[in-house]
This record gives sequence, structure tokens and C-alpha cells, in this order.
Amino acid sequence: MKFSLRQIEYFVATAETGSIVQASRQVPISQPAISAAIAHLESVFGVSLFIRHHAQGLSLTPEGRMVLQEARELLSQAQELGSSLNGMLGRVQGEVTVGCMTTLFPLLAPDLIQNFSATYPEARLRVIAGHHEELTAKLRDGEVSVMIGYNMPMPQLISFQPLSALPPYVFTSVDHPLAKAGCVRLADLVDEPFLLLDLPFSRDYFLQLFSSAGVAPRIAGHYPSMDVIRSLAARGVGFGLGNARPRNQNALDGKPLAYLGLEDECAPLVYGLFTVTGQRIPLRVSAFLDMCVETLSNKNLPGTI
Repeated sequence: MKFSLRQIEYFVATAETGSIVQASRQVPISQPAISAAIAHLESVFGVSLFIRHHAQGLSLTPEGRMVLQEARELLSQAQELGSSLNGMLGRVQGEVTVGCMTTLFPLLAPDLIQNFSATYPEARLRVIAGHHEELTAKLRDGEVSVMIGYNMPMPQLISFQPLSALPPYVFTSVDHPLAKAGCVRLADLVDEPFLLLDLPFSRDYFLQLFSSAGVAPRIAGHYPSMDVIRSLAARGVGFGLGNARPRNQNALDGKPLAYLGLEDECAPLVYGLFTVTGQRIPLRVSAFLDMCVETLSNKNLPGTI
């Protein structure tokens, strides 16, 4: 070989950060070493990998983007080889990248990262947030090894392992006339402004709840963030629907919320683990899956009631 995996690693770090300075901090290695590695690769490949912008970092050339795709795959294969050898020795090492639905992310990610690191000190868990469609694409493209999400429609060749059911609930301001009711029907809310979580599949699920109850909501706004909806609801702007009930019944601005159960027979969302069917699972990933089943199966989400 005319280049090393280390040089490829330096190139990928530079491409992802857009800066030799940032790459040197991430790797970490000296800036001259990274510059030399990139110059060597450009010489070996006979192309310019970056466009240099004075005082504004670097951007990839079209050839650089092609090399980046192959370089990531090469590093992934090298990591898999190392993990396979470590697996033979019974050691859980390396990075596990997991995609998590945005509505589950703030509740699950801290516990998962802490527990995984404590159990496997030589491994690292990286959790990224996203909505259903983008995380599904990342799972299929190999950018994440596991996806944590809801039992929504998925492409073929993706397997789902359920963990726990999350029934829907209503949240309002504590001053709302129904706040102390404990439970309500969706029919009781048809004249109230509804704050809809407008994410792919999530919005269809919440709207289907009303449809199944034979009523139509009065939508007062579409929002991509549950935290925004909770803050608006706490201010009396409208009511929201959710599935994970945070133990903290305050919005981000500190205003209190009231949680109400639903008397309607509503289908819960079941959250669980998605993996690509038939794909060889490295030891570090199987260790993460086993930890999730052990700590989360048929139990409340961390930080919820």
C-alpha cells in the first residue's frame, strides 16, 4: 500500500470538520502531520482532494467527495476487523453509533451513554437524534448500527425488537379547565386548540388517534419540537399529545404542565430496536442490544412516569 490507514483517518477528520485545525484537535495530532498526510494522499491519487479557502478552512473537491465515501468504508472495515479479533478475546471495544428518535433522545441518551461506558470502559456509545425517515435512511446506509424508534412502517430487511409500550396522553397548562380531570376523551378536546408535533409518521399517528375516535382536532399550529409544544401548552396556548411522560412536569421555561390520561381506546406507540436483517452484528453492537433489552424491556423510560 502507498498510504496508511492513519493517513486516511486524518483525511476523513479534515473532511468532516472542514479544517485542519479542528481535525488536529479531534484526532489528535499536529497540524503539520495532517497537512503532510493530505499532501501524500493527493500525490498518490493524483487529484486535489480539497479546495483551500484562505482563512475559511477547506471544502472537498468532487474527487475528494468520492474518496471520502470510500475512505469511510475502509475505516469501517478496518474497525470491524479489529472488533472481530477483539471479539475472539471476549473484549467489547470500539464505537457504537445509534440513532434515536428526537422524542426519545433526551430521555434515553444520557442513561444509555452512562450505562454503556460504565459496563464497557473500552467501548464508546455515540447517540444521534433524528426523525423516523432520516434515521431509517442512516440505518440502511450503515451510518448507524442500531435505530431506537417506534413501531412505524419500515422498509423490508429491517428487523424490530420491541422494548415497551407508550400509551398516548394529553398535556395542558395547570390553569386549563380540564387540568384536574385526571382523564379526558378526545371528544372533550375538539374545540380546544391542538398543538401538533409535525414530524414524519408522528403527525400521522396523532391525527389517526382523533380519526379513530370519530372527531377532528382544531389544529392551532404545527411544530417540529416537543419542547416547544410543551412550553406553549404550559402558557395556555393549546394542548399537546405525547407518548413519553417526563417525570419533570415543567416546560423548559419552568412553567408547570398538567398530564391527563385518555379514556379512548388508543393504540400505544411501541418503542424498540431496529437493525438490518441478516447483517453480521459485531460484539460491541450485540453488547449494546443486550444491555437495552435487560434495562429497558417492559419498563418505564428513564425519567418518565
